[in-house]
Amino acid sequence: MTSSRLTLAVDTGAVHLPAAGPIAVYRPPAGMDLSALPASRLHIVHGFAPDHAYWAALGQSVTVEPPDDAAGAVVVVPRAKPLARSLVAQALAHGGPVIVDGQKTDGIDSLLRDLRARVDVSAPVAKAHGKCAMISGPPQALADWLLPERTRTGSGWITAPGAFSADGPDRGSVTLGRALPDKLSGRVADLGAGWGYLAFQALERRGLTEIALVEAEHAALEAARANIGDARAHFHWADATRWEGPAPFDHVICNPPFHTSRQADPALGAAFIAAAARLLKPSGTLWLVANRHLPYEKALEGHFAELRPLGEEAGYKLVAASRPRSNRSRPRR
Repeated sequence: MTSSRLTLAVDTGAVHLPAAGPIAVYRPPAGMDLSALPASRLHIVHGFAPDHAYWAALGQSVTVEPPDDAAGAVVVVPRAKPLARSLVAQALAHGGPVIVDGQKTDGIDSLLRDLRARVDVSAPVAKAHGKCAMISGPPQALADWLLPERTRTGSGWITAPGAFSADGPDRGSVTLGRALPDKLSGRVADLGAGWGYLAFQALERRGLTEIALVEAEHAALEAARANIGDARAHFHWADATRWEGPAPFDHVICNPPFHTSRQADPALGAAFIAAAARLLKPSGTLWLVANRHLPYEKALEGHFAELRPLGEEAGYKLVAASRPRSNRSRPRR
């Protein structure tokens, strides 16, 4: 576990932090044991809504942006390499030593190797399939690793660097966008909206009166706001699998994520399917795209009475699922 590795590194003196001042902790996952760190000085920096809410519920100071007066930092390495580099660079730029902790499957070895060529890196503590080390150097030593807040693709879309599909629309969303009917009457929800590509396509359809973009990554949702200026669009920074809409929807569109680590996790997509069924009117329809190999059929059959395959294209399958089965209970908190 990451927690036992961090605790070991702190307890043995392999890493250390200043005796005073705020400690910024970048993107610690929910449930991570931070007890080896001074709780009263921690400032959690997290843009992922479920984890942000977890730390806030524990009474921790949590923001999307780091504090200006951080005396040191801990960076929990995310899976996306550009984002991992940018977070480390951001932490170092705020001054003080930086502890870097991550799993081998999330690229900690290559990150530490790249860091050794740029800054001082302590001997790492290896445990539980990961490593923890401390880096120090001039605040601007990694300035070229910093990602801009937003980028614009060659086709004109504004995206969030380091987020999913940052280089432009992914094939799954493009495929579903083409498959949507010419008319989408009423209220629509886009679960896992990302930077807004699918919602933009839905707004081109006749009859749409309102669309809710539900996205857990703050940076992606801010990019969606920049891409979509339509007054019918409403933006919700939230866990799509637990979000409660103000009223049932006529349609849900969804290209659900299917990774919680480097391994595919079909349970995540199944949770999006369950959420769609809960949010829809009895007459509502889910428009879903998924990688062809993902076994969503059981979840779809369990939550919808009518399934209509819309074909397969470029490794993706498309489904229109109607008549959600009666399951209006709210998700357990």
